[in-house]
Amino acid sequence: MVPPLFAIESDGPTRRKANVNLLPCRIHHDGEVNPSSTFWNPTQTSEEVQTAYMRGRKLYGKAVKLPEGYHGIVVEKTDAKDQTSTMSQELMGEDVEAIESPDEQLKVDTMRGKAVFDQLMIWGHESTSDSTADPFVRGMEEWIAFAEEV
Repeated sequence: MVPPLFAIESDGPTRRKANVNLLPCRIHHDGEVNPSSTFWNPTQTSEEVQTAYMRGRKLYGKAVKLPEGYHGIVVEKTDAKDQTSTMSQELMGEDVEAIESPDEQLKVDTMRGKAVFDQLMIWGHESTSDSTADPFVRGMEEWIAFAEEV
């Protein structure tokens, strides 16, 4: 069995810029929301720190910029497409040797790029996040370091 592949379709340079927030809570919604100052109204308290209230709890936020040469993409899953193995070879690149039979069909999951970002706002309950304390920031830094080595 051939593992599934995925590809990201781009809307090109017209993609909009997203404001990405990582909140310390679980929200059962995975779509866009209309901005509402009634429920979410962050304020700048110092040069690096913002504060906001969510359901009565005070949150502290700090912007984390992605390293030079990196950008984030907000994607949306689309329907999977069947591709021939020659197409899968093109998707994987020239360095990868195809193992499947030439007539085998692959299922390629496609993600559509909706927006891009170059920083994200990390929110915490007691204080702002830093790379030594926040597991998400630490994990992001480790993955970027790993990508640099590969």
